[in-house]
Amino acid sequence: MTSEPPEERGTPVGRRVFLGTLGLGAFGVIAAPTLQRGLESFLGNAADKDPTGLTGLLPNGGGFRYYSVASSVPHKSAADYRLTVDGLVDHPTSYTLADLRALPQTRLVRDVQCVTGWRVPGTPFEGVRLSRLLDAAGVRAKGGAVRFTCFDGAYTESLTIDQARRADVLVALRMQDKDLGHDHGGPVRLYVAPMYFYKSAKWLSGITVTEDVRPGYWEDRGYDVDAWVGRSNGRDDDPTS
Repeated sequence: MTSEPPEERGTPVGRRVFLGTLGLGAFGVIAAPTLQRGLESFLGNAADKDPTGLTGLLPNGGGFRYYSVASSVPHKSAADYRLTVDGLVDHPTSYTLADLRALPQTRLVRDVQCVTGWRVPGTPFEGVRLSRLLDAAGVRAKGGAVRFTCFDGAYTESLTIDQARRADVLVALRMQDKDLGHDHGGPVRLYVAPMYFYKSAKWLSGITVTEDVRPGYWEDRGYDVDAWVGRSNGRDDDPTS
């Protein structure tokens, strides 16, 4: 086997080109956050209007993919957002966004693992522990599970009452150290740190205490109800917490 002649191995890079490349690299570092936000916004808006869900196959700069089971999702502002807690409780309650922000906040930093395979390491979430809202509502003795509904009008999820009371389950208001945007399920979403990300319902609007677990949207389509990362859905991913 003969070696490639030296003159065919490529043209030497001149000083001007080299300096220009360094300049572009520096510009990329400076502009990356802005470009990433723009890409996130574009993909989020596209996914919001895509009934096929194909935009969910496209990763953005942050490693997340956008999924919605509805053809469109209404936007909620601080003025019109409400989260209800009802069902088998003594004190049904409705929270505004300001109400939730006024409660003690917990910050968690965990990997996010999707059951489809992608993973985003070290993602910060902040919000109110779900257990605090359940305690305030007064769960009745028959309450054995929690059902979550979303203002997209389609998505649902569920946890056992013991799972819901874990310290790493949040009603999240912030993600990646900024307020939750609409594309990521804002203004409020569920965050279940040790489970696959489909359990962390976006656009959270209702928390209902029930006697038994009611399978959610994806559980009705074959996913595991108990979605522990690495111990369910036939996957062996590293745990997220």
